[in-house]
Amino acid sequence: MNLEAPIESVKGVGEVLKSNLNRLGVFTVGDIIDYYPKRYEDYSDIHKISSIKPGIVTIRAVIKQASSKYVRRGMNITEAVASDESGSVRLIWFNQPYRANSIKKDEEYFIRGDFGLRRGRLSILSPTLELVSDFPVHSARIVPVYKLTKGVKSSQIRTIISNLRNSVSLVEETLPTWIIENNKLVGRSEALFKLHFPDNAIDVENAKKRLGFEEIFQLSLASEFNKLDLTNEKAPIVKFDQELAKKFVSSLDFDLTNAQKKAVWQIYKDIQSTSPMNRLLEGDVGSGKTIVACMSAIMAVNAGYQVAIMAPTEILARQHLESFTSLLKPIKMHKSVSLLLGKTNKNDRSKLLKDLKNDKVKIIIGTTSLIQDIVSLNNLSLIVIDEQHRFGVDQRKKLMSKSHKVPHVLSMTATPIPRSLALTLYGELDITVIDEKPANRLPIATSLVSPNSIKQMYDRIKDELNSGRQAIIVCPVIEDSSDEVNSVEKVYLKLSKGEFKKYKLGLLHGKQHSKNKEEVMQKFSDGEINLLVTTTVIEVGVDVPNATVIAVLSPERFGLAQIHQLRGRVGRSHYQSYCYLVLSDSNSPSRRMRALATKSSGFKLSELDLEIRGPGAIYGTIQHGALDLRIANLSDVKLIESAKNSAKLFIENKEKLSNYPHLSDNVNKLRKITNFN
Repeated sequence: MNLEAPIESVKGVGEVLKSNLNRLGVFTVGDIIDYYPKRYEDYSDIHKISSIKPGIVTIRAVIKQASSKYVRRGMNITEAVASDESGSVRLIWFNQPYRANSIKKDEEYFIRGDFGLRRGRLSILSPTLELVSDFPVHSARIVPVYKLTKGVKSSQIRTIISNLRNSVSLVEETLPTWIIENNKLVGRSEALFKLHFPDNAIDVENAKKRLGFEEIFQLSLASEFNKLDLTNEKAPIVKFDQELAKKFVSSLDFDLTNAQKKAVWQIYKDIQSTSPMNRLLEGDVGSGKTIVACMSAIMAVNAGYQVAIMAPTEILARQHLESFTSLLKPIKMHKSVSLLLGKTNKNDRSKLLKDLKNDKVKIIIGTTSLIQDIVSLNNLSLIVIDEQHRFGVDQRKKLMSKSHKVPHVLSMTATPIPRSLALTLYGELDITVIDEKPANRLPIATSLVSPNSIKQMYDRIKDELNSGRQAIIVCPVIEDSSDEVNSVEKVYLKLSKGEFKKYKLGLLHGKQHSKNKEEVMQKFSDGEINLLVTTTVIEVGVDVPNATVIAVLSPERFGLAQIHQLRGRVGRSHYQSYCYLVLSDSNSPSRRMRALATKSSGFKLSELDLEIRGPGAIYGTIQHGALDLRIANLSDVKLIESAKNSAKLFIENKEKLSNYPHLSDNVNKLRKITNFN
């Protein structure tokens, strides 16, 4: 059947099933063939009846008799007896009266179902039946299980794909022959066939390797083409001034870490070139990325250029203003820094826009207010994007377009990303990792708290508040419901009227108006709020050195990397800080929770999260949803590096993308949604 044929042209697909399949993104024959299983169940082990044990079993037997009867109003029971040379077993179906007449007596069937004790008799409940003479679809093989939607069963998808077995061979090859041979891959049509109809685990492994390789290869090729385009652009040259760098470093009241020094030097080398810098600065919470950004900015200003720093929230933008002003004051650059926010009043905005246009303001800090059409940055040479994954591609591109030349771009993230995931998501960026913390930072003492010990935890929090410190309690949901005891609204009301009624409490969550959120955070930053009850809206960028305690309720709901981000809201001063993870029950803590109590490295935790929960747990907020990495194993660094190397060779060999239509379509789509193209 033609791969472009509509899905309703397949036998057994009526209007209702067609509509339900459309919700899964399945519209054509090609779509259903390209619909990957999410897991497998192995029913290839066929047992003799005499050897079966309770549980899901598969037998090969002849059905000699079958009958159906109504035992009470609305209840029908169909019974049959299946036999092989070793014995017999009873089969039972409820409310399936058609079974008795549809069974072909004395024919051999593959029978799969749940074997166990039913009303004092051993039987197989609600088994599937497939004639041995037919191709087995639901039994007697490694059976694929698919992601479903309402109105669609895995058995229906298996049946449809089984009816299209011969059409799989129509799938065209999408990769060059030399790539397939060099990487020892199976062909695309073979991979798809083995994915749906594997004979063994090796078939599944080879199919996933081929299709996963292709996903990473396409993404890597898109990145390589973007990189190539960028090298053809010319960026402003920012000359390195050694005396200025020494002057700045000597003005600090702390020593730079080796990781910070290395990061700064890499950036200085980048911005001295006409090739635009496109670097990701990845640093754990509290590792000192702001200092690196500031040292990058002073070189651009010293060379006569402007710098734009874009932050995802107004509170974070204000914190950057305070940090930059303080850091630049000793070298007399602080007056060149300004802040542009959505709430900046009309008169101040008008003057600021004029000063920006006339190059009087050298460092402008703001939110997405910076990308407004009325903002003119004629002399822009460096862009710093903080928490870059919080911004869309179009927003980042619009800020870049403010410059007559392509500016150097420094992206920053506090989300530790495993190497394999970073290689995949940020293929066109140079990556710098700050993996050290400043010397004066004490490790955050992390404890697991059972529900029975919450009162003692509250007492410890009160001790910190009575010492003049501040605390944060993080809840998993906003509104109260019957199954959510830790909603932020309920916890706030309970604590403000109970344990903490003598203290000043603040409430913060994502459904509040942005103005209210900013006011609450400003009060917390100013010390007017002792205890902040919040959701994960607090997760990134909030820097309140006086906050020394954070308690996360129901931490099982969050990824390890996310909890580590939350933990990083404290421990930002010389005070000893504490993180309490309040478990939902008194059962033995999971491996993930135990890891949080013993590991302080965000990178190690993110590796564990990738292993246990997959990439979504680490980067659930990423802007790359359309990347569609459906099957690639992002823990497989070897596969990722092979795919990336093949992408580089594709370009070095001057292969024409137009010779591979399917590959060309996918790569061009990916180029539009990867970082800075």
